[in-house]
Amino acid sequence: MADVVPFTDNFSDLSNTQGYQFEFRCERCGNGYRSAFRRDAMETGRGMLRAVGSFFGGTLQQLSSSAEQWKWDRATNSPAKDRALTEAVEEIAPRFRQCRGCGDWMCAEQCWNEEVGQCLRCSPSVAEEVSRAQAAAQRDQIWDETRKKNWTRDLDLGTRAKLTCPDCGVKVDGGKFCSACGSSLSPTVDCGGCGTPSKAGAVFCAECGQRF
Repeated sequence: MADVVPFTDNFSDLSNTQGYQFEFRCERCGNGYRSAFRRDAMETGRGMLRAVGSFFGGTLQQLSSSAEQWKWDRATNSPAKDRALTEAVEEIAPRFRQCRGCGDWMCAEQCWNEEVGQCLRCSPSVAEEVSRAQAAAQRDQIWDETRKKNWTRDLDLGTRAKLTCPDCGVKVDGGKFCSACGSSLSPTVDCGGCGTPSKAGAVFCAECGQRF
């Protein structure tokens, strides 16, 4: 009976026509490792056959064409690929642990709780959890305390806020006057008929209807 090929669900096949390579990823942080590239001896031999065949032509050329037409299934039923995957798993395995809690594969360096024997997702580090809880509570308290303070006390909420000075065009942060030229950010004009102030740029008086 053929050897059983170790199976994991956290790897990608990076193999190409020249050889075999696999990338294994941690299922918590996403970090990963690539196995060493292993050149396919059969493909190397076919490449040499193609090169010699193209040089001499004739029978060797026909042999080269036959080698080119031969389908090499790299996805399934490839003994060479099975061997390469087995070697890759043996090479990378020391860097990973499979958690008995969730069954996922975790990198031993970043996501494994050695003290408990489970991944940090199932058995988080006590110090990390305390730090995370403290940070979350501090953030919530900052929002609560900020809401208690009156941030509108010194703001002129009755005047339309301007972000650009209508006189010089400089960007401003609110207020009544431009910090660059001193012009009013809400200039008005008085009606010549009734004297009612109106916003600058108005064409007719809103009180008596006279044209400015």
